[in-house]
Amino acid sequence: MIGKSYAIPPQPPVPENLTTFEAGNLSIGVEYRDLDPEGLLATYRDNPAHLAELVDRSPEGGFTDEGVSLHVFDATDGHEYLRFDVFDADPHYHYNHHGPEVVNNVIEFDVHAQGDMLPWALERIRTRLPEMLNEAGAAHLVAGLDHEAIEHALAQVAPIAEEAQSTSRALRQARAT
Repeated sequence: MIGKSYAIPPQPPVPENLTTFEAGNLSIGVEYRDLDPEGLLATYRDNPAHLAELVDRSPEGGFTDEGVSLHVFDATDGHEYLRFDVFDADPHYHYNHHGPEVVNNVIEFDVHAQGDMLPWALERIRTRLPEMLNEAGAAHLVAGLDHEAIEHALAQVAPIAEEAQSTSRALRQARAT
């Protein structure tokens, strides 16, 4: 497996911050996320094993970051197989395997080599989805992909994600001055 492997799932999306679009046998969500240590600890508080791994693998002071997240869900059972966290400090993406054991592979994104992650992530969903779903253990979804429905969903996701990203950057710049 590639990236850093965790035995805890990523923090679930906040339903009131998530906008989801149907894409055939998938749904694609866009969310602006603002991570803080307290919120992460609260997410895993009821699962001692997950909480222990989070605490053990967190940087000093905990994870703090913000940015746009793109989520790729199985439309039937709602499992999130892929997530692209277009975060300011630590952009990365996830392969979230489905099964009795949680396997969450987190792959760091190199902005110096690949540029802005948001256009990259949208393009990966558009052009590399079958390969990425296979890597996430979702081969059963690949044959049923509806590329027209995915493209239609991305046409709705992209402007929302771009607006959220540009608005948040403008707010951060205003706070810094």
